[in-house]
Amino acid sequence: MRGMEMWHNPSCSKCVGARETLDAARVPYRLRAYLEQPPSAAELTEVLRRLDARPWEICRLGERAAVDRGMADWPRDEASVPRWIEAMVAAPELIQRPILLLDDGGALVGRTAEALAEAVDRADTPG
Repeated sequence: MRGMEMWHNPSCSKCVGARETLDAARVPYRLRAYLEQPPSAAELTEVLRRLDARPWEICRLGERAAVDRGMADWPRDEASVPRWIEAMVAAPELIQRPILLLDDGGALVGRTAEALAEAVDRADTPG
């Protein structure tokens, strides 16, 4: 079965909303409980490439793991990317959710109705 992969946290309301939207649109998807199955540094690097994002753009800086590390003050430059990725792999709760890995090779952070509508539209487009 084709279908996107959703990195989700079952207790997150945005993740629940994303699942409801995809279910209503009958878009197939696979769930990855990324808190229990954290991504490797290589996987997170690939997801960032697919999102066309830098790690600090999808990092939840309000999480205790970020506050304890002082991440809000970390440099946001190319040389610092590995440090950010290492922290997010070590503490996956830092990764924004839900992340939708689309069959077309792209990815979206599915936190808004607009992002979810785009995911549904792109899922309907033959790959």
